Amino acid sequence: MKLPRRQFLHLAAGAAILPAVSRVAWAQTYPSRPVRIIVTFAAGATTDVHARLHGQWLSERLGQPFIVENRPGGGGTLGAAEAIRSSPDGYTLFLLTASHAINASLYEKLPYNIVHDTTPIASFYKGNYVMVVNPSLPVRSVAEFIAYAKASPGKVRRHACGFKLANDGVDTRALQAYLGHKSIQHTVRYTELAPTRFKGFWRD
Repeated sequence: MKLPRRQFLHLAAGAAILPAVSRVAWAQTYPSRPVRIIVTFAAGATTDVHARLHGQWLSERLGQPFIVENRPGGGGTLGAAEAIRSSPDGYTLFLLTASHAINASLYEKLPYNIVHDTTPIASFYKGNYVMVVNPSLPVRSVAEFIAYAKASPGKVRRHACGFKLANDGVDTRALQAYLGHKSIQHTVRYTELAPTRFKGFWRD
């Protein structure tokens, strides 16, 4: 059967619009069931707090539960792998942090590619790092801290979390590279992130 040109153009236009219409229809009915938010750190960590606050906000506005699931371990790699293995249907959200980008350079092999296997949809928050020291440390500025660390090799200790340290270790490694490897000891490690929200230095 030979279609008139005008009818053919109408059908072609309708076919081109169909995917967009389908996406709009899907968006209008989403979510039709609970949505889970995977947080790759322990309860009480900054990421966890933001996930719960935003999850509550989304639940109130969209009428479905947004459930936070904490999947800590491996500096965030275990939870990331769980999220990326999930069905890409919009019902598993994943809070990606700087740790996940840094892990690509710390781990020789990961079961995912954080750039190619994830799709960013929103920015939740931005954080700043603050350097604090124990009051017993005789320094009141970064310059004084550097001078003290250089003059007292091995006496300054710094806490961290996780096995590979992720972003909690990058700043210390940068200082070690600048001051000399033995100037700062990275000896106090916690298994999860929440206990170490304030990054501190102290002396023996």
